[in-house]
Amino acid sequence: MTTNAKAAFKDRVRDWAQKLDVQVVWLGMRPMRHKWASCSTNGHLNFSVDLLSLDQALWDYVIVHELLHFSVPNHGRLWKSLMRAHLGEWEQAEEQLRRHAGSLQPLHPTP
Repeated sequence: MTTNAKAAFKDRVRDWAQKLDVQVVWLGMRPMRHKWASCSTNGHLNFSVDLLSLDQALWDYVIVHELLHFSVPNHGRLWKSLMRAHLGEWEQAEEQLRRHAGSLQPLHPTP
């Protein structure tokens, strides 16, 4: 993991957080074996360092996915409509991410 890529990713998280009016208390990147990211209700975000090797469009998918959970804790209609409003055809990014996943689980389950 390069320091530049990590800094660029974190900057992108901060940009999206500002755009979505989300308060991020803590932001970290670490190896994660079974998922791309996680968030907590107290404003903590963790992202997998494996994201750094992927395209920035996939970064955006994971970042927006997690940040929206601060206001919408599920993957229901509201969450999906907000994803569409911010990312357009987000399902394409989700499918690409699934192909890169290997042993990682998708961010949200396939219906």
